[in-house]
Formats: sequence, C-alpha cells, structure tokens
Amino acid sequence: MSKRDDLIEKYAADLKDKCGITADMDLLTNVTIGLGPSVYNADSSTVSGSDDKELATVKNNFLINKLGLKEGADLDKGIDTVMDIYGKSNRSKYRVVVYYLLTKHFNKEAVYK
Repeated sequence: MSKRDDLIEKYAADLKDKCGITADMDLLTNVTIGLGPSVYNADSSTVSGSDDKELATVKNNFLINKLGLKEGADLDKGIDTVMDIYGKSNRSKYRVVVYYLLTKHFNKEAVYK
C-alpha cells in the first residue's frame, strides 16, 4: 500500500470512529488527491476548529473557490455543523475529513466526479 492509501484508510477510520459515518471511498480518495502534498505535512493536514483565521481559509479557499459556493451565513453554519459532527473537543481534525464532510453537507460531490 502507498502512503496515500494508508492515509485514506486512516481518514475513513476517523470518519467511522469520530463521526459515525461510513465513508464513500471514491469521494474520500478524490478529496485526498485534490489536497495534493498538503496531506503529508503535519501542519497543513489538520484544521484547527477554534482558529478563526483557519476557518476563514477553509471557507474562502475550499467552500468558495473549490466548491463554487457563494459567500453567506450558510457557509459559516455549515462549517459549525461539520465541526460539531467531528467533535469540537477533538483537537486533531484532519483537513481531508473536514473537506469531505463539507462536500457532503453542501451536496457538492459532483465537483469530485
């Protein structure tokens, strides 16, 4: 197995264990590939749910630029919902898992097809 395959398995386990969600492995793989080399860097591979600057980056770079969503309060609500699902007390939130959950939340799976 490649290092990326190992990471995808880890993300799927995180979705199952921490969120109670069985991953759509094709979507999870595509989200992982879409993040490129950032998944291998300890700092960029995680999201801090309590850092407003980090959450603004998620909103602008992912929700608006990647998924094509329009700026609005629903984006912040979506991020809050995903952070609640993942667990606010969970310090290590994988970026791939957060992006996967946001993609599902906003029904934007077609972006990764």
